[in-house]
Amino acid sequence: TRAMSAAPADADARDHVEITGSALSLDAAYEFVRSPRAGAVVTFVGTTRDEFQGKRVDRLEYECYAPMAVKKMRELCGLMRGRWEVENIHIAHRTGTVAVGESSVIIAVSSAHRVASLEATRWCIDELKATVPIWKKEFFEGGEVWKENETQRREIRPPEAVG
Repeated sequence: TRAMSAAPADADARDHVEITGSALSLDAAYEFVRSPRAGAVVTFVGTTRDEFQGKRVDRLEYECYAPMAVKKMRELCGLMRGRWEVENIHIAHRTGTVAVGESSVIIAVSSAHRVASLEATRWCIDELKATVPIWKKEFFEGGEVWKENETQRREIRPPEAVG
């Protein structure tokens, strides 16, 4: 099930943002961002790991407020474009149950040169985790808990000059 909202009229066609209950595709992300003008494609894939703080993890479950999450993800795209010379951006986040080994988030960014894509992708995942209203519940050996990201905050921090 896809819960992606329609792109607003002022959205950049080179940006793809998506909230979905379906499996994420790294191939789809790559195909969206690749470009003859891009000499670099950088991807980040966040997956469910099998252990956290010494406990066996069974699965994760994600919930979100999709309209606000998509809006915040589009804001991230705009800020990346304002800071780095990037070609195309793909951000997808999964909701619902995500089993061990499955992807919960994929970010792909293309640019003419690698530094822009590398820096933009790193900044994007950090800001996504801190500001986009997506909540994670972890099911592990002996219990379950809603996990709050230690860096959670409401306001996006503009990208600073990196390095």
